[in-house]
Amino acid sequence: MGAGLYARYPVFADAYDQVCAELDPLLDRPLREVLEAPDPGLLDRTGYTQPALFALGVALFRLVEHWGVRPDYLLGHSIGELAAAHVAGVLTLPDAAALVAARGRLLQALPEGGAMAALTLPEQQVLPLLEGLTGEVSVAAVNGPAATVVSGDEQAVLEVVARAGALGGRARRLRVSHAFHSPRMESALAGFRRIAEGVEYRQPAITLLSDLTGEPVAPTPTTGSATCAAPCGSWTACAGWSARA
Repeated sequence: MGAGLYARYPVFADAYDQVCAELDPLLDRPLREVLEAPDPGLLDRTGYTQPALFALGVALFRLVEHWGVRPDYLLGHSIGELAAAHVAGVLTLPDAAALVAARGRLLQALPEGGAMAALTLPEQQVLPLLEGLTGEVSVAAVNGPAATVVSGDEQAVLEVVARAGALGGRARRLRVSHAFHSPRMESALAGFRRIAEGVEYRQPAITLLSDLTGEPVAPTPTTGSATCAAPCGSWTACAGWSARA
């Protein structure tokens, strides 16, 4: 996971090491130890997956930044939103690491189960397929004009997959331990919000777009914690955010 970039580019390696130095005291084992462990299943545990993805995302940004690329806007999905908030200047690295580690820990502690499926249908066609399944399944991500992910209770997700098939949509079930971005994550939100309320939110040096609205974020102590709590939960109120962004 980034091993080739780590070996080839010192800027990437330095950034990755800096992130690990902040994350490691917050994890039950060092992140590099997880990545190099003989059991690849360790990295499938979301308590490790999320810190690893955050470290990779930040290091990738620092590498392209070193090459002279400076974006006008930043946004990210899921744990990527926290990476975007950090490199945009909203969160210091220690605060971002605290949020990342807490998010992974809280979601890992939830009961496993549920399902996620990627559908080859636009969001506007998927939303009606959720009728009658409120609280059981939701839109988890909109990855493109005809790429929508649903997440929730297994039987509800399978029902949506069947309904999508009747419209000619194809489905691919995702390999996950939990039904992320679904109603099954709601019980983690209160604990994550408490941690989010304890960190500082700064004005971004690069415009940061919310993945709830697609609009620029101007963090305050209140809106900052609310925005950072959002990546744990449901996306059912987020129709069209990617198009607006």
